[in-house]
Amino acid sequence: MSFVRFARAALATIVLVAALAAALVSPAAARSLPTVVLVHGAFADTTSWDPVAAELRGRGYTVVVPENPLRGPGYDAAAVEKTLAGISGPVVLVGHSYGGAVITNIHNPNVNALVYVAAFAPAQGEPVQLGLDPIRFPGSQLLPPVLQVKVVDDAHAIGGKNLDGYIAADAFHRVFAPDVSDATAAMMLAHQHSIALWANLEPSGPTSWSNTPSWSLIPTGDNIIPPASQRFMAGRIGANTTEIAASHAVLVSQPVAVADVIDSAAGN
Repeated sequence: MSFVRFARAALATIVLVAALAAALVSPAAARSLPTVVLVHGAFADTTSWDPVAAELRGRGYTVVVPENPLRGPGYDAAAVEKTLAGISGPVVLVGHSYGGAVITNIHNPNVNALVYVAAFAPAQGEPVQLGLDPIRFPGSQLLPPVLQVKVVDDAHAIGGKNLDGYIAADAFHRVFAPDVSDATAAMMLAHQHSIALWANLEPSGPTSWSNTPSWSLIPTGDNIIPPASQRFMAGRIGANTTEIAASHAVLVSQPVAVADVIDSAAGN
């Protein structure tokens, strides 16, 4: 009888340990998470997403950060589509700044949520520049002398040359990313990529947000895309909207807050 009691006690212990182990499994491990694809905007490159990507990976997400050519919404959307084509399963597609115009022009059946981070969300036929209309949405500092232009080599442009815009070095920290450290701003400046001026003038195509749930994170201290413009666009697309005290570089200065919004879009 003592052996039977011992066996029963051992079995009960095993069951208890298994139950505790199941209870201690992290939510990220217990659920199937979508892949998060982060699309950078103008005056930046893929490294601008590094803090957010690290935070999301720590939460269990697979994160992909494709290069955005910054040539125009149609061309850039096609470039990102190539990355999406290699991903199986659901995707949360995130765009920062001009990257919002890019994700608006992406139509992939695996994308089940869109997240706009300090971003443009243009309507069909609407150029990005309309979101900077100084009459309806005053406040953008993306004007000369902050905004500079230069001729660049561009194999995709007529004659192999294009006219690009970039932010002047002496204004980058003050205008683009005032809420990051001097060292971080210097690193961001070193990674600045210019954007074809045509990218702001090209009419947007059919909108992905018309049939995809959307989220919007609006930094109230944005000197690039006025918060009033972002609110208008977020309201127009019916986005689940969060506002935060941050600059246009919110993805660098507040990565946890950005990750939280992406988490919400993922259904967590």
